[in-house]
Amino acid sequence: MTALLPTIRTARIVALAAPLALVIALVAPGAWLVVPVAAAVLLVLTLIDAARAGHLAEWKIDHDADVEIGQPTPLRVSADLTGTAGSVRAAVSLDPRIARGGRADIALAKAQGVWRGETDLVASRRGTAEVGALWLAWDGPWGLGSRQKRVELSREIRVWPDLSPIRSRPLQALLRDAELGLITRRRRGEGTQFEALTEYQPGMDRRRIDWNASARHAALYARENETERNNQIVFAFDCGQAMCEPIDGLPRLDRSVSAGLTAAYVALRGGDRVMMFGFARRPVLASPFIAETRAFARLQRAAAGLDYHTGEEANYTLALATLSARLKRRSLVVLFSDFSDTTAAELMIESLGRLTQRHAVVFVTLEDRELAGFTSAEPETVDAVARAVTADSLARQRQLVLTRLRRMGVEVIEAPHDKLGFAVIDRYLALRAQEAIAG
Repeated sequence: MTALLPTIRTARIVALAAPLALVIALVAPGAWLVVPVAAAVLLVLTLIDAARAGHLAEWKIDHDADVEIGQPTPLRVSADLTGTAGSVRAAVSLDPRIARGGRADIALAKAQGVWRGETDLVASRRGTAEVGALWLAWDGPWGLGSRQKRVELSREIRVWPDLSPIRSRPLQALLRDAELGLITRRRRGEGTQFEALTEYQPGMDRRRIDWNASARHAALYARENETERNNQIVFAFDCGQAMCEPIDGLPRLDRSVSAGLTAAYVALRGGDRVMMFGFARRPVLASPFIAETRAFARLQRAAAGLDYHTGEEANYTLALATLSARLKRRSLVVLFSDFSDTTAAELMIESLGRLTQRHAVVFVTLEDRELAGFTSAEPETVDAVARAVTADSLARQRQLVLTRLRRMGVEVIEAPHDKLGFAVIDRYLALRAQEAIAG
C-alpha cells in the first residue's frame, strides 16, 4: 500500500507561515478566516502534487548473494513510475555488519524512462547479513506531496572471507612459477626423497656424496633428491577477544583468515595437505586435511565458520594440546594470534614450547600501527605523553615475548595486514626449501 505524505518543503512552508498567522490574528482579528483557507489550499495543492507523482508500476533491487568481507559490492535499485515525479529516493534496511547504521540511502536518477540508483556496501563482519525492507519515496513535480511504499524483502547476503589476495597479480605471477604453476616439473638436488645418482661435480654440496655408491664405482657419485611434497600444513586461528579487535576497520581475525587462506592456496598448489583449526576458550574448528586445489572451497567454508568470541580469552594449553594429539606426523603449524597481557603470553609461550618439540611452528601477528603512532607522536600535551609512555611499555613487552619465541625455535612473523599473506607465503616456501617440515 502506498502512503501519501507531505514533503520537507511543505513542512518548511507551514513552519514559516505559523508566525505570519499569529501576526494576522493579533493585528486583524477579523481576517482570521485567511489562515484556515490558506491551510486548506496548501493541503489541496499537496494532494494534487502527490497524485501527479504517479504510481509505482514496478520496482527492482539487485545485489550479490555472496560477498567478501572488506570488499565493496554494489546495491542497485530501480523504479518504474507512471507519473511525473520530481525526485525519487530509496532506503534499504540491512544488517549493521554490511551497512553502517543498518541502513543504505540511495538517490535515484531517471534514465531511459526508469529511475535507477546504486551504492556500494562494504561488509565489516563475516556471517549472514539480512536484507530487511526497501522504502521508495517519490515527490510530485511541485515538491509538495510525496508517495511512499514499503516492500518486505526477507533476503540474505552471505559474507565470506576476503580472497582478493589470491586473485592479485603478484600471487598469480608466483603461481606461474615452474614449481607451483600448472605444469609442475620435478626439482632435483633439494628435498629428502631420493631421485637418482649423478657424477659428483665441483661446487656440489659434499653432504650429497653417496659414499657406498662411490666405492662400488670407484668414482664420486652424489644423490639427487626430489623436493619433498605432501607435507602437512595447519593454519590455526585464535578467535578470542584479542583477535576480535579491529585494525583498519576489520577484525584482526578476518585479516588473519584472508592471509591464511592465501597461503593455504599456495600450499595446495605446491602439493601439500592443508588443515584449518580454530579455538577460543576451547577448540571450535578442526577441518580434515585437504590435498587438492579443487577442494579449496571446503577450506573457505571452514574458515567462514570461525565465529567471533568477543568475551573469551584464548586457551592455548587446551587448544594446542588438542591439535598436537590430532597430528600423527611432523607438520608445519602456522598460528595466527595476538596477546594483550603478559599472563596470557606466558601460557602461550609454554604451549608453543611443547608444540615445537614435534612440529615446525610459525607464530603470526599483526603489526599494530596505531601503537607505533602513539609512540612516535609529538608529545604536545600531557595526555599525549601518557599515551606515548604506555604505548612504548606495551611495545617493549610485545617485543620481549616475540624474542623469547624466536629463541625457542618458533618462526615469528609480524607484518602489516596488507603484507601479511605474502609474508606467510615467503616463510612457508623458505621452510619447505630447507626441508624443515618433513620429519
